[in-house]
Amino acid sequence: MTDSEAASDGDRRFDGPREARAPVEAVPAVEEAEREAAWPAVADTPAAASAAPAATRIIVLANQKGGVAKTTTTLNLGVALQEMGHRVLLIDLDPQGNLTMSQGMNPDVIEKSMFDVLVHRIPISDVIERVEIDLAVASIDLAGAELALSSLIGRERALQKALVEVRSRYDFILVDTPPSLGLLTINAFVAATGVIVPVQCEYLSLRGLVQLENTLAMVRENLNPDVNVEGIVATMFDGRTLHSREAVEILEENFGDLVFTTRIRKTIRYAEAPVKGSSVLRYDPTGSAAEAYRELAREVLGKEVLHGAQAREHA
Repeated sequence: MTDSEAASDGDRRFDGPREARAPVEAVPAVEEAEREAAWPAVADTPAAASAAPAATRIIVLANQKGGVAKTTTTLNLGVALQEMGHRVLLIDLDPQGNLTMSQGMNPDVIEKSMFDVLVHRIPISDVIERVEIDLAVASIDLAGAELALSSLIGRERALQKALVEVRSRYDFILVDTPPSLGLLTINAFVAATGVIVPVQCEYLSLRGLVQLENTLAMVRENLNPDVNVEGIVATMFDGRTLHSREAVEILEENFGDLVFTTRIRKTIRYAEAPVKGSSVLRYDPTGSAAEAYRELAREVLGKEVLHGAQAREHA
């Protein structure tokens, strides 16, 4: 982002916290019934997850452990796919709003966000910002979304229904989720055609994969029979350390072909790029960090989605 662009977007960039909003309250039943009627029709059955156009891939980046490069992977994989000529939408479903911040916007001053889409059921197109890439933005209000959603009809399908409006406009929709397996992440799984799990190359990061697959198994049984882990990407890899190499070996021994061959190596470039409101592909387009996500994008384009039974067998 140039200095002139930064100046013009100054009211959206991070400049400190805003005043706290009123606590989220449950939606009255009458108002909720009106909002439910406003959604595009999506049947509340497991088969409904595959009823929308199959051409669009909705890929959720998920791991209940924080700090594993979910946001970094969502942004840079999305930009890499866009570079290759695909139409891509990113969705920031994390109350921390790091994906939104990574594109130079301040979640604390955003008036309409994914909270309003999920809870107040405004059109998702109202919260899509065209920055380096199309991005449905987050605000701090998302922190109260699970409480607000808990009283709503069809709460697990809020994102799936919201995407009906825009799904046909994109080849890929990538969803950045919070570091938990709560209702926001469940919403993402219900809407998804596949899940990519970024895993930091440390032993403790590997432990959460079984729990994530257990959650996906529940979603498959009750809400979306077609969602599976389609890939695991090793992040923060440091080939100089035995621990990183052993962590990758454990991944490959236990999950086989689900593990992408691309390794996202540790580099300061991934930390520097968000400061400029940019992906690493724009910040350092010829560097090894950018090329790693181009390689990952090529794998995503060519990788066959494996059946959930294989994923569970490896787990």
